[in-house]
Amino acid sequence: MLTSDAVGGVWTYASGLASALASRGADVHLVTMGPPPREDQRAMLSASSVHLIETSLALEWQDPEGRDATAARRVLGELEARLRPDIVHLNSFREAAFEWNCPTVIGAHSCVNSWAAACRDTAWLADARWRNYARAIAAGLNHAQAWVCPSRAYHDAIVGLYRPRSPGFVIWNGIASAEAPRDDRDDFILAAGRMWDAAKNISALVHAAGGLDWPVLVAGPADSSQNAPPAIRLLGQVSHAELIRLMRRAAIFASPALYEPFGLSVLEAASAGCALVLSDIPSFRELWDEAALFVDPADATMLHRALAELTSDAGRRVRQQQAAAARSRNYSLRRMIDCYVVLYQGLLAPGPKPTLTPALEASL
Repeated sequence: MLTSDAVGGVWTYASGLASALASRGADVHLVTMGPPPREDQRAMLSASSVHLIETSLALEWQDPEGRDATAARRVLGELEARLRPDIVHLNSFREAAFEWNCPTVIGAHSCVNSWAAACRDTAWLADARWRNYARAIAAGLNHAQAWVCPSRAYHDAIVGLYRPRSPGFVIWNGIASAEAPRDDRDDFILAAGRMWDAAKNISALVHAAGGLDWPVLVAGPADSSQNAPPAIRLLGQVSHAELIRLMRRAAIFASPALYEPFGLSVLEAASAGCALVLSDIPSFRELWDEAALFVDPADATMLHRALAELTSDAGRRVRQQQAAAARSRNYSLRRMIDCYVVLYQGLLAPGPKPTLTPALEASL
């Protein structure tokens, strides 16, 4: 049994994991929490044997006071009693502290505390409800039989914030092999992110876009009242399939994010053949060092200069595209699934639980 929300990249991760496990013969039930998946998100499971179960349970960051925790405990407990899973893989924290009859794994993708620290906006976290939220996360980490982060950088952030008793594991996210990148690409820069999410830092791209020879297209939910400058084209919410099509056309993908525990959209863009211009943050350095151009996310002038240089230098742009595509092959769906299978098998084996290294992917 696997839980997921459908708000952001966690759905891409969870649907890929669920489908790949099902293709290896596992009976997988994917349980949604939070807003229901869109039709295009459901379509990402259409070719698999994954069983989709939708609930209206609140996501933990939507419910810091824990008002929905009793309902979540009941609904998830009833599902476990009915499905009798061997493993419960939770892509959230607090639910791991519920009473379970099988091993639980936390997929740690993001949390409000690390988001706020990266955005340097932490004063409001002193409120009682957010202190309750932090306690619930710590309790989940300490109750789970294993917790997994998609990068070493985020693993270290979790350790620093919550001091969990167990060390946790690092399993890089992965995606299925893509079609070979196109040689002919269109002259535009692509970005993806929610305009209202300060961590995505799309505002830096808005400031950097002026004077560029190429337009900048931004895919993601936007405030309808937002006025973008002429150099920026806000696409609004697009389907995952349409985003991949845009990535296969775009010459450059930019992410000036202040906070990305992994950044699946960056991986998808690199696999599609885009050159990468990324913020110089620990997770991006870990994953893309020497395969991207890095900029200070607080320096729109530096971002503008990096984009301008790539748009005007075709040779360099092609080299960056090739470097990003080559690095993307390190983050394959097969490798990710192999790592999770090792972890699951270790938790299900009789006797002492495995003492695998925190960087589990390094052992495969």
